[in-house]
Amino acid sequence: MASTRLSAPREHLLATASRLFYSDGIRGVGVDRILQEAGVTRATLYRHFAGKEALVVAYLEREDQMIKAIWNEGLGHAVSPDHALEMAIEGIAEDAYRHHTLGCSFIKAAGEYPDPESPARQVIRSHRTWLRTELRRLLAEADRDDVDAKADTLTMLRDALMVGCFLDSPDVTRHTFVRNARWVAGLR
Repeated sequence: MASTRLSAPREHLLATASRLFYSDGIRGVGVDRILQEAGVTRATLYRHFAGKEALVVAYLEREDQMIKAIWNEGLGHAVSPDHALEMAIEGIAEDAYRHHTLGCSFIKAAGEYPDPESPARQVIRSHRTWLRTELRRLLAEADRDDVDAKADTLTMLRDALMVGCFLDSPDVTRHTFVRNARWVAGLR
């Protein structure tokens, strides 16, 4: 019970920071604004995070965990390898269309953290490696050829989807992604 009470302020602070980082940019949001909107003290921040960079890393890890949970939940309902591919493509499209209309959290963070060795970029790299690995696995299980190239192409299409839903018509972008991703994945 005590661990639940201790994690509540951390989770509230992290949820507030995540919302602000996503909507206004990581560098555009100062610690004071996060503390004010979360209604917590600086001591609470430093009790749970070493500083803003640790909070950014936790934000990206949280995003990674949420995406993986949704991915695993969705694919748990697949009845065949082709169905799993279809569900993955539709799930990626739905996520961008419904939850990431301001772009991809990871792409946006990469733009603000150009050093490839920074802790934030390590989380981003780990997430992208996971996504490619999952796409390769699904393609291989569906007995597709050239799974590495197809997984790379699907990852690139996902990146374009995330940017397109922000910059262009989300409806058109979603439709274009699904059509092209299905073609790459060999789905009719």
